[in-house]
Amino acid sequence: MSQPTPGPAAGGPAPARRTVLRGSLAASAAALAAGGGAFASPAFALSGRPTAAWGVQTGDVTAHSGLVWVRSDRPARMIVETSASESFRRVHRHHGPLLGPGTDFTGTTALRGLPAGEQIHYRVTLADPDDPRRTGEPVTGTFRTAPVRRRDGVRFLWSGDIAGQGWGINPDIGGFRAYEEMRRLDPDFFLCSGDTIYADGVIQPSVTLPDGRVWRNVTTPEKSKVAETLAEYRGNFRYNLLDHNVRAFNAQVPTIVQWDDHEVRNNWYPGQILDDPRYTEKDVDVLAARASRAFAEYVPVSTLHARVGETRAEGRMHRVVHHGPLLDVFVLDMRSYRNANSPGRQADDTTGILGAEQLEWLKRELSRSRAVWKVLAADMPLGLVVTDGATDFEAVAQGDPGAPLGRELQIAELLRFIKHRRITGTLWLTADVHYTSAQHYAPERAAFKDFAPFWEFVSGPLAAGAFPANKLDATFGPDRVFVRAPERANLSPMETPQHFGEVDIDGDSGELTVRLRAEGGLVLFSRTLQPGRVGQ
Repeated sequence: MSQPTPGPAAGGPAPARRTVLRGSLAASAAALAAGGGAFASPAFALSGRPTAAWGVQTGDVTAHSGLVWVRSDRPARMIVETSASESFRRVHRHHGPLLGPGTDFTGTTALRGLPAGEQIHYRVTLADPDDPRRTGEPVTGTFRTAPVRRRDGVRFLWSGDIAGQGWGINPDIGGFRAYEEMRRLDPDFFLCSGDTIYADGVIQPSVTLPDGRVWRNVTTPEKSKVAETLAEYRGNFRYNLLDHNVRAFNAQVPTIVQWDDHEVRNNWYPGQILDDPRYTEKDVDVLAARASRAFAEYVPVSTLHARVGETRAEGRMHRVVHHGPLLDVFVLDMRSYRNANSPGRQADDTTGILGAEQLEWLKRELSRSRAVWKVLAADMPLGLVVTDGATDFEAVAQGDPGAPLGRELQIAELLRFIKHRRITGTLWLTADVHYTSAQHYAPERAAFKDFAPFWEFVSGPLAAGAFPANKLDATFGPDRVFVRAPERANLSPMETPQHFGEVDIDGDSGELTVRLRAEGGLVLFSRTLQPGRVGQ
C-alpha cells in the first residue's frame, strides 16, 4: 500500500457443497481460548502432551495434492490422517516433519494422491518425539480438491490487507468478522493478495475514533514495535491466528497466498537502506530475509520452504496453482525482483516490477496453460497511481498518461505477448489500495495500443484501514467502471465495511462472474465475462 501507514489516532448462506465439521472446527477454534476467551493467547503447559492450539491450514490445493500446516507448543512429530468422511472410518496416514524451535514449532505436510473433486477430511496429531504413544488431541479440518471435470465449476474468494494501520483484533466487534462471512460462503479456496500481516504496523491497546467511540485491540509484545528480528516477524503471523474467525476459516477453506510490502515494511524494495528511526536494522535485504523465512514457516506455499539453519526461505513466491480445467492461478511476486522506487520515467527498464526472469517464466507458463481462465494474481494494481513519497512511485503506473515508461514497459511487453500469442481468458485480481473497484483496460483509450482489452478487479481491505481511491494512469486506457472508497483516509473497520471479491466460474457455459462484496452480505458490483476470448 502506498499511503503512509499512520497510527490509527489520526451472516450468509449455509455451506452447500461441503460437509462442515461444525463441532470439531468449533473445538479447534476453542483451543486457543483456554483461560481468556476466543482471542486469548494459548496457555502452554510445559508438561503433558503436545497441543496444536493455533489451528490448522491448507494451501495450494490442486486436484490430487495439497499442503497441511500446524504449529505445536513443543517439539513434536506431525502426523496427518485423511479420510473421505468426517467419521474417519478409513484413513490414509501421511507422516510429517519433526517440529522444533528451528521452525518456531511449525511444519507443513504434503498430501499427494488425493481423489479429485472430493471433500477431504483430515486430522493432525502431534506426537511426542521420544514416545510416539504420547499424542495430543487431534485437530481437524476439511477442504475440497480441484475438479477434473469441467462441469463441476469453480468458486473462490479473494482479498488482502490484514491487521493494518493499527486496526487489530477488536473483541468488541467480534474480531475479524469478514472471515466468518467468507467461511459461510463456502468457497473452493481463498486467494490472499498480499499484506497478510503488517510487520511495520504497531497495535495499540485502544484508539479513540473521530466520533468518540473507542476501538480496543488485542495486543501482544511482538506488535508493540516494528518487526526487525525473526522472532518479531513470527509474532506478527501468530497475531492473526489469535482470531477465532481466522482459525475457523483456515480449517475449512484452503488458501493461495502471496506477499506484498507489509510482510517486511511499507513500500520496500531490494537493496533499500532505511532512513527510519524506528529501525535499528537499516538494511531491508536483511529484514526481507527474516520476513520471508517467517512467511514460509507460517503460510503453506508449495514453492517456498523454511530450512533449519537458513537465514531466509528457500524457493520462490511466484508459481502456478492449477485448479482443474477451468482455472489456472498465476501467483505473481511484484516485490522481490523489482527495481528501486523512482519517478518511473526510464525509457529502458528490463527489471521493472517483476524482474526479467519472472517475466519470462510468466510468459512461458501462460503459453502452456490450457485452462479456460487464467487469473493473474497481482499484489499491486496496474493502472492505479500508487505513490511513494513526493516524487517516487510504488506500483506500475507513474501518472504520465503517455507511452510506457519505467515499470510500464515490462507490463506493455506482457500485454503485447498475450495479444500476439492469442492467450484467452486472462484477468487481473489484486488488493493493496484498501478499497474495491473494477477497471476495464482498452487500447482505444490508451497511449499504448498493442494489447487486447482486459479487466482488473480490486478488493480489500479485509481487516485494515480504508483509504480514498487512487488516480488512474491512462497509458493502458483504464476506465473505472465501479469504485467504492471512503473520502477520508484510514477509516477503521467500525466506520466502514471491509471488502472481499468472489469469482464464480460456471461449469456448463464457462462464464466467469466477478462479484465485489462488502462485509454484511452486500454485493456492490457484478460482471460476467465470456470464455474463449483474447480480450473482453
